[in-house]
Amino acid sequence: MDLAEIWRVMRRRWYVLLPGLLITAALTAAVYLLVPVEYSSQSTVTLLNSKKATVAFDGNPFLSTQASLTGMADGLARNLNSDGAKADLKSLGVTGVHEAKIADNALGPYMWLSVVGTDPAAVLKSDEILTAYAEKRLLEFQSQQSVAPDAMIRMSTIVPPQKPEAQTKARLQFLVMAGALGFVLSLVATFFVEARKRQRSSPGRHRPAPGDGGEPGGPAAEDTGDPTATLRMTVAHPAGSGAAGSRTGGSP
Repeated sequence: MDLAEIWRVMRRRWYVLLPGLLITAALTAAVYLLVPVEYSSQSTVTLLNSKKATVAFDGNPFLSTQASLTGMADGLARNLNSDGAKADLKSLGVTGVHEAKIADNALGPYMWLSVVGTDPAAVLKSDEILTAYAEKRLLEFQSQQSVAPDAMIRMSTIVPPQKPEAQTKARLQFLVMAGALGFVLSLVATFFVEARKRQRSSPGRHRPAPGDGGEPGGPAAEDTGDPTATLRMTVAHPAGSGAAGSRTGGSP
């Protein structure tokens, strides 16, 4: 079946295809209205060495980095993603879904703190709360271990919570899926109806029974329209005619 034949079938069975396309359009519109646009805000923070550890560097924490800071950043991120932290953040007013992780391709103890939600203003506020809560949790970890204030690891905000940006990828995927599924089902229904119609109108489904004039040798075979059939039946055999003539001529 080529494209021309497909187009002819679609045009011939438009009464099946058109309702399917209308339902597809309605389904796509429903997905567009029911699936909200999500917004994301992200901040970047880093862990700094303690004041005590930076004395040899004239107090500059960016000149003093240790591998242990990256391990601490990983532990802090895991804590911020825990159920207990989620409950605390919710009580502080955080809405949406938050995530803390080590920054991709980071060369030091850098962390990404992000929040995703449907309200841009609430997302930005939630990311600010999350950033402040992360610093608070870092200090609590060290206080629980009775770490001296001068020896505590510190946190610094490299990139503050950014203006929320729309995340349309998930919504677009749902729209494409709904449209493609509806269109495919409409085509399937159209060609199914076409196949059923062709089966019903196929001449091979009603063959003549024997004796109805369609079988060779039947009653209707004699009237085949051959003009020589009657001539063959009436012409006498030449040999038989000669024998009969000789007997008649020789009789007394």
